Amino acid sequence: DVFARASPEHKLRIVRALQAQGAIVAMTGDGVNDSPALKQADVGTAMGIKGTEAARQASDMVLLDDNFASIVAAVKEGRTVHDNIRKVIALTLPTNGGETAAVVLAILMGFTLPISATQILWINLATETTLGLVLAFEPSEADIMKRAPRRPDAPLLSPFLLWRVLFVSVLFAGAVLLVFYGALARGADLEFARTMAVNTLVAAQIFYLFSVRFLASPSMTWRGALGTPAVLIAIGVLVLAQLAFTYLPAMNDLFESR
Repeated sequence: DVFARASPEHKLRIVRALQAQGAIVAMTGDGVNDSPALKQADVGTAMGIKGTEAARQASDMVLLDDNFASIVAAVKEGRTVHDNIRKVIALTLPTNGGETAAVVLAILMGFTLPISATQILWINLATETTLGLVLAFEPSEADIMKRAPRRPDAPLLSPFLLWRVLFVSVLFAGAVLLVFYGALARGADLEFARTMAVNTLVAAQIFYLFSVRFLASPSMTWRGALGTPAVLIAIGVLVLAQLAFTYLPAMNDLFESR
C-alpha cells in the first residue's frame, strides 16, 4: 500500500496500526514532521546528511550516508553477529557440560576423576582463546538474508539448540570416560590416562567446531570442510598448545600430564 501526502498524524497512525497487528516497524525520515512516527517506530532511522536535528534526536539510528543500502548492510551484519553469538554458545556449553558430566558421574560412582581441576582450567583456556574466539568472527552464512525475521522475544538458546547442547555434552562425557577408563584398564598410569582424556575432549571439540559453524545450512559441504583461514589458524594454534601440554616437561609438571 502507498500513502501519499501523509500528515505527521497520519504517519503516526500508520506506524501504530502496523504495530497493533504485531509487525515490527522500521521507519526512515528526515524532517520535523517525521519525528512523532520515528519515535513511535520500533527502529526509527533518520537521514544523517539531509535530516533535521529533530528527526535525528527522535530516531534510534542515524544513516550517515543517506543510502538505504546501508540499512540492508546493517541488517546483514546484525544477523551475522546474532548467529555468531549463538555459535559460540553452542560450542562452549557442550565442552563445559561434557567436563561437568564426566566429573559428576565419576564422583557419584566413586571412581577416579578423569580430569583434574587444573586440566579443566587448561581446556577452557586453550579452547576459548582459539576455537571460541574464531567463531566470533565467522563470515555470514549464504542464506542469512533469505531467512524470515526472528521473533523479538526469541531466546538465544532455542529448543533445538538446547537439545543439541545436551546431546553433544553426553557424547563428549561418554568419549572422555571411555578413553580414560579404557586407558586405566590397559595398565596406564593416572597421569597418562588423564592426558588422553584431555586430548580426547579437545579433539572432539575441534571436530564439533566444523558442525557448529553453520546453524541454518548444511555443514557437510566443501566450504564447511575447508573452513576459513581464521579457523585453520585457530586449530593449528590449539594443536600446538596440546602438543606442549602433552610433551613439554614444564607443562607436564604444571598440569600433571604425560
